[in-house]
Amino acid sequence: MKHLGTKEIETPRLCLRRFTLDDAQAMYVNWARDEAVTQYLTWPPHSSPEVSRMVLQSWTEGYGKTDNYHWAIVLKELAQPIGSIGVVSHDDRVEKAEIGYCIGRRWWHMGIMPEALNAVINYLFCEVGVRRIEARHDIRNPNSGAVMRKCGMKYEGTQRQSDWNNQGICDASWYAVLASER
Repeated sequence: MKHLGTKEIETPRLCLRRFTLDDAQAMYVNWARDEAVTQYLTWPPHSSPEVSRMVLQSWTEGYGKTDNYHWAIVLKELAQPIGSIGVVSHDDRVEKAEIGYCIGRRWWHMGIMPEALNAVINYLFCEVGVRRIEARHDIRNPNSGAVMRKCGMKYEGTQRQSDWNNQGICDASWYAVLASER
């Protein structure tokens, strides 16, 4: 793998870019304060824009590392972040990356998240040299699995009581796609 960090990626409707501290208000309003968005995530809803700003502070500090991949999902017509997508873990020995994502409820079921995920998958395969990309979701959140399937990821199994989120201990369904399959 050749780590390149979070580089800007464009799709027909989206600009995937690095976060800045100026994104705190949009992050808070568009998704981070919403209990429906954070229901199956590992972090609680943000209680204020200042909490979002503190999170963004740590994320922006991480951009100095070439193995850090964390994008703001910006809908071009809105010109502000509506969600996030990034590599939550990676293992260089086997050239794999795990991706996590979330998007504001207002933009659910519009094909935006598959568009963003496909763009990140292509970047990681074609530019970084990742061999395997995986993701998981709480089985009670099947829409996340639908996003993965739309991007060519294959269901590999469910690990019982193997994960934790805001609902507590949960079963996790795993999906993956290999570079050789794209």
